[in-house]
Amino acid sequence: MRSRLISTLSGLLLVLCATAVAAAPGASADTGPAAVGAALKEGPVYVDPRAASQLPAADAEALAKKIKDAGKPVFVAVLPATAEFPKDDVLRSVRTRTGVTGLYAIRLGDSFGASADRAVMSRQAVGNLADSVRSGGPVDAVTELNNFVDQALPQARGKAPESWGTASGSDGGGDSAAGLIVLGSIAVVGGAGVYAVTRRNRRKKAEREREALEKLRVVVDEDITAFGEELDRLDFHPSEAGADDAMRADYAHSLDAYENAKSLMGAARRPDDVRAVTGALEDGRFSLATLAARRRGAPLPERRSPCFFDPRHGPSTTDAQWSPPAGTPRTVPVCAADAARLADGEDPAVRTVATDQGPRPYYEAGPAYGPWAGGYFGGGLLPGLLVGTMLGSMMASPAYAADFGGGDASGFGGGDYSGADFDPGDFGGGFGSDGGGGDFGGGGDFGGGGF
Repeated sequence: MRSRLISTLSGLLLVLCATAVAAAPGASADTGPAAVGAALKEGPVYVDPRAASQLPAADAEALAKKIKDAGKPVFVAVLPATAEFPKDDVLRSVRTRTGVTGLYAIRLGDSFGASADRAVMSRQAVGNLADSVRSGGPVDAVTELNNFVDQALPQARGKAPESWGTASGSDGGGDSAAGLIVLGSIAVVGGAGVYAVTRRNRRKKAEREREALEKLRVVVDEDITAFGEELDRLDFHPSEAGADDAMRADYAHSLDAYENAKSLMGAARRPDDVRAVTGALEDGRFSLATLAARRRGAPLPERRSPCFFDPRHGPSTTDAQWSPPAGTPRTVPVCAADAARLADGEDPAVRTVATDQGPRPYYEAGPAYGPWAGGYFGGGLLPGLLVGTMLGSMMASPAYAADFGGGDASGFGGGDYSGADFDPGDFGGGFGSDGGGGDFGGGGDFGGGGF
């Protein structure tokens, strides 16, 4: 009787083990886009068994942990270059099968590409980011994917999908139990010490924020003054001959933006509060550009970002290739004057700020200027513009996100389940060594980080 019971239990155990193996992620015989999507719903990194040598298990686990710890909707897949994964459709196909809003990066054979939903990262930012990863020439998958993820995590908006579980994983209770034991020990033994450290850290952070805000105040006051001078030079009178309601509305909007910027700066208490100030100035300058076009009888300007080199130049009129010293080329929005300078091989008229080393371009002056630039250029566009600069490197650090308003402060979504019927026009990126994306068969706006 006993031997029969043991035999029965052993048989059940074998069945359960076989079932568990069959259900384990990556164990399915299906290795097409459906398998990739199913795996990425459960975790941020998928490695096709046929490409396992490119990203060994230990490196894949470390990469997944990095993404989970950041809590961002960044998805990575390492796939073989086979007919199952056509280059011109693999990113969209994987995104569709996963059904989660996010930033997707794929190592396809020896090629690399990336795409993102606009709510997570703009098309231009994805393209610049992918170009920066590829610019150093061919590298192994471990290096390439870690470089991409390290730069992408601080830039991506939104949150990781709940299906990934906690940063420490959701595949067992041991880690959770250990975490509870540790937390309990801290509460019992070191509660008072932890509280003291927390208070001290908060004071240090508040002091850093005050110093950063004072640096910003000098630059922002200069911007507000410059905008006020533009209004004075405008020489527009609402009752002048030829003025119509549209012109008066543009002028009123510009005045409101000027007053709003002054009020917001007066109320600023943290560096990140400056975003709203420079955002108001950007809005006011666009209204001035629209008013100027109406007065000349010219076509109304397209709503574009300010000139990258100095937002005081007003809205950009075109995009141009530029690279910082020893940096990689990227596409930046520029005003007509700076576009002409670049075309003639001259240096653009860059906005400089005071530093301990003398006047420096704002993007080489330190982390405090991130909120200032973010208000002008927006969270989705700015990271791609600043890749390779000092400010861009500092913005990519967890310390910057904690101290100067990085992360998902914009409130944009990400990591939500959008289903397989998502709008491909909101998913920007692709494959292509030229960084221009490509033609993906009429799938909408799907370029920027292509193979």
